[in-house]
Amino acid sequence: MKAAVIQMDIEFGNPQMNFEYVTDQIREACNNEADVIVLPELWTTGYDLEMLDQIGDPDGEKTIEFISSLASTYHVNIIAGSVAVRKGEKVYNTMLVFDREGDVVKEYSKVHLFRLMNEEKYLTSGNEDGHFTIDDIPVAGFICYDIRFPEWIRKHALEGAKVLFVPAEWPKPRTEHWRNLLITRAIENQCYVVACNRIGKDPNNEFGGHSIIIDPWGEIVAEAEEDEMTLYADIAIDHLDEIRTRIPVYEDRRTDLY
Repeated sequence: MKAAVIQMDIEFGNPQMNFEYVTDQIREACNNEADVIVLPELWTTGYDLEMLDQIGDPDGEKTIEFISSLASTYHVNIIAGSVAVRKGEKVYNTMLVFDREGDVVKEYSKVHLFRLMNEEKYLTSGNEDGHFTIDDIPVAGFICYDIRFPEWIRKHALEGAKVLFVPAEWPKPRTEHWRNLLITRAIENQCYVVACNRIGKDPNNEFGGHSIIIDPWGEIVAEAEEDEMTLYADIAIDHLDEIRTRIPVYEDRRTDLY
């Protein structure tokens, strides 16, 4: 499975400009024969939290129509990062996942809201898991701050996930946290990690890029720096299965103790 990770700047509070940019990048990724394309967190709006009640997507309808058309046209799986989805008076930070036919196969709303960026003041946390499948491969999705909660990630790995997809808007001052946490999540769960961060600035934050793809040994397969680019790498499930056989951490867990 060939993954394409679209590391981009985000036009603050301007969904239409972000839609136009993403259209071009998805087309390019498909020309490079990607099987799954990943976008960053809140890629339609950025962290324009005070305006989400106005510019958030009601029930995700506009984003779903837009990404569904691209997925079906190019016959590609798309993990459409996350978007601000308005449901009644609440707004959720929701990952939308589409299969090759353009059908929505998963909606995962961010479970852990990041208080340092005031998410809890404007967003409602989700209560559902992040499981889905891509081309019959069991995988899971998480959003940014979620990766600081290893028990949440491990729950999904124990339930079968082999690839962990992580869209984010991770601040630049903590870039090393981003890299180290993701490498650790890959090693301890013996999973591939495919993580998409944004670059650039908004009125309150600067973001670090360094989108990354990591194998189950914790080896970096591909990593971006701080420029707009699309990162490519192959996900080899046979490699993952071989690693889990060599070091059988799932079999050696002491479930009688923890």
